[in-house]
Amino acid sequence: MKGIVLAGGSGTRLHPITRAVSKQLLPVYDKPMVYYPLSVLMLSGVREILVISTPTDLPLFRRLLGDGHDLGLELSYAEQAEPNGLAEAFLIGRAHVGDDAAALVLGDNIFHGEGLSELLQREASTVDGCTLFGYRVSDPERYGVAEASADGRLLSIEEKPARPRSSTAVTGLYFYDNDVIEIAAALTPSARGELEITDVNRAYLDKGIARLVDLGRGMAWLDTGTHDSLLEAGQFVQVLEHRQGVRIACLEEIALRMGFIDALQAYRLGEALGKSGYGQYVMDVASTF
Repeated sequence: MKGIVLAGGSGTRLHPITRAVSKQLLPVYDKPMVYYPLSVLMLSGVREILVISTPTDLPLFRRLLGDGHDLGLELSYAEQAEPNGLAEAFLIGRAHVGDDAAALVLGDNIFHGEGLSELLQREASTVDGCTLFGYRVSDPERYGVAEASADGRLLSIEEKPARPRSSTAVTGLYFYDNDVIEIAAALTPSARGELEITDVNRAYLDKGIARLVDLGRGMAWLDTGTHDSLLEAGQFVQVLEHRQGVRIACLEEIALRMGFIDALQAYRLGEALGKSGYGQYVMDVASTF
């Protein structure tokens, strides 16, 4: 499976703080926002990852993340010149995906919970068609809403319905087989001029090969599209990290625990950030691994 982090857009709902820098480079407590979706792909076992962003912001992502080799990853980069829809990621990333399955994660989504890595790896290794990840919300009319059978078969999907059929929102994480490339290529723009990810999901639904995985009450899913949600996400991370003494979405620790790098390499990465609490944490983890 190949991974794509879609970190484009202009972040207008966060103006003025996003007028000079990409939303996905803003801090969520102690690390850049893009670390969180990147960590989700790593926890899924994905090591070849394409980061898509705007021509203006892409050099900053390169500066932050490099080629990924220090983390045992292969990172590449591509431009999305205009916000033409989430599904355009598969047209931009066609060569990157090649003949493999694809995982798309939105650059402003945060996932956390016990057993998340095991769940993601299991779903990544068995994807056949489309796998969506659902999360129960109190205001489903703000999201894409999915309805599924007891065994997880997707029954319906609607975008921001006035009368939702369920309270399960479709999160910003999507697993697809290789057919997604051709499905995305065959789409026509919606009324708002975008290639809609919901239309991709409906194509799989029509074929009867779309599944919904309920993340359940033990998981947390946050997006960071508004000033309030950005602050709340930072506070969520701060509380958990202070209470538990662990770091959420620490790329160096994940790379170490996933076997992408060894303890010596992890220690060196922490040492390079040693003046920060984050760097000291990485060194401590590496020393006791």
